[in-house]
Amino acid sequence: MAFRTLLLVLLLAVSPLQAQDQTFDEWLADLRAEAALLGISASTLAALDNIAPLERVLELDNSQPEFVQTFTRYIDLRVTPGQVSRGQQLLQQHGVLLGEVQARYGVQPQYLAAFWAIESNFGRATGGFSVLEALATLAYDPRRADFFRRELLTALRIIDDGHIAPERMSGSWAGAMGQLQFLPSVFDRYGVDGDGDGRIDIWNSLPDVFHSAANFLSQSGWRGDQRWGREVVLPDDFDYRQSGTGVTKPLSEWREMGISTLDGNPIPVVAGMEASVILPAGASGPAFLGYGNFRATMAYNPSTFYALTVGHLADRFAGGPAIQNMPENEQALSVAEVQELQELLNLRGFDSGTPDGRVGRMTRAAIRAYQDSAGMPMDGYASGQLLAALRGSN
Repeated sequence: MAFRTLLLVLLLAVSPLQAQDQTFDEWLADLRAEAALLGISASTLAALDNIAPLERVLELDNSQPEFVQTFTRYIDLRVTPGQVSRGQQLLQQHGVLLGEVQARYGVQPQYLAAFWAIESNFGRATGGFSVLEALATLAYDPRRADFFRRELLTALRIIDDGHIAPERMSGSWAGAMGQLQFLPSVFDRYGVDGDGDGRIDIWNSLPDVFHSAANFLSQSGWRGDQRWGREVVLPDDFDYRQSGTGVTKPLSEWREMGISTLDGNPIPVVAGMEASVILPAGASGPAFLGYGNFRATMAYNPSTFYALTVGHLADRFAGGPAIQNMPENEQALSVAEVQELQELLNLRGFDSGTPDGRVGRMTRAAIRAYQDSAGMPMDGYASGQLLAALRGSN
């Protein structure tokens, strides 16, 4: 399971907070003993001397969003004229380094710049938490103790190996580190010493940042001779049951179904390439074909919004146009409204699982089944129009 997928599952866990049967000091003493048995030095373990659970980490861990973010809002926050201009400038500034990375791993520079932009705003927003304290806070909480304990022990080993000083190991509240927002286990598996100084420094060394990101993508199936995907136009009679990442077809089949480029020409067909139709805002919004590199991007983060934004931002860095068919006035459902939608689907015999306010695979399948029964486009999209239809069918 990809690291972002696993982290997302863990952070969305809804288990009630359990009582810890040890004090933090007792728990920390056990952790020290385990780390020492694993060979972590006493000097590194001294970094644990003054740590304590961070209340802010627990607040962020337990917080719930009020609204489900729309694709329009998601991409507008991340693809701005300023970001595009900044990315183009940095691509020129670091062109030699990015060219070397591309030659080694096959990942095109504009995509590395897009990941860099979205993960840390080109290295300017890497998170202000002590990774050791954040991970210790989450590891002490019994809900996901084993996972975060392993991450904390890995973080200690990273320090022990001399890659970063403990006071400089900063990251997000969930322990994601540096300009790439790698968890310690991902750093351990994919980190690369790009500048040859004997350390892997994804906080300060751009050679290490770009080599590590490209290594991750390369090992996730990235193809340097392909683009991520493209915006397309669907035929009027398109069967929306064929949309989503669960359906993959050769480009030749999508072409035969009448999918065209934005200028109305049949989509280009490359032998062996497959794609999925992605509808981030439902049938009334833009349509995309996501190729193999789109799926490699989702190994980094399993969100289709994220993968589309990386691809689109990379296109913009290379001089491509804005998305042509963005929806007008796309309205976000609140978490409570999504939960109501799920409850109404369940009442009508369309099993969406336990109502939790999140649109997952079961909810999308239930929506499609209801849309089929109601003669609506079967795009699986949770919209205000759909909720109004369910309310009206009482």
